[in-house]
Amino acid sequence: METSSERPGGARRPWWGRIAIALAVLVVLVVLVERFSLLPGFGGLWGEETRDRSGPALLKSIQDMDRYEGAVGNFQVVVDLEKDAAFLPDAIRGTRTLYVGAGTVGGYVELGGLGEQSVTVDSDRTKASIRLPHAVLGAAALDPERSYAVSKQRGLLDRLGDLFSDNPSGEQAVQKLAAQHIEEAARESGLVQRTEKNTTAMLENLLRSLGFREVTVSYG
Repeated sequence: METSSERPGGARRPWWGRIAIALAVLVVLVVLVERFSLLPGFGGLWGEETRDRSGPALLKSIQDMDRYEGAVGNFQVVVDLEKDAAFLPDAIRGTRTLYVGAGTVGGYVELGGLGEQSVTVDSDRTKASIRLPHAVLGAAALDPERSYAVSKQRGLLDRLGDLFSDNPSGEQAVQKLAAQHIEEAARESGLVQRTEKNTTAMLENLLRSLGFREVTVSYG
């Protein structure tokens, strides 16, 4: 008389029930071994391995740089972005992300459009005057190594939506907002003026090394 496969009352447990119990016991054993390292060296069988299968980078185009980058500013901003539903509590629908964005903004002066009217040299080649366009600021470039999400809070519906999303919990919105705040800070930081000052110093040193004793650089 078999007792291992019978339930109370003499009824036999179906074969699929015994397989399910065996699989459950096996899973529990694997978790215990992995979690508590019950068998040295055995837990590594389920260790995570990362492989980079990316293809080679392809050169799409090359552009000549007709600008001089006179200064670069480093910035950091903390973005607190919250999205709420009109008639639902945050626990049901809503997100809040706290994100630290770090990046740089470069200031440059365009030199490619300069013509003969932009440069004036006197007859004995001792004085030179150069008129340049005002410096402008480039777009903010976020540093992925220094930018990170501090916390993410999502409602139940948002969590369920992530299960069917190709990009769950995407950070594009906070990254875009961080870049906007960094660009605003750059405009108020005096980076444009610093760029023009450094560009002037570079041109003065260059032209003096060519024999010009008096160099004037203006912007407009």
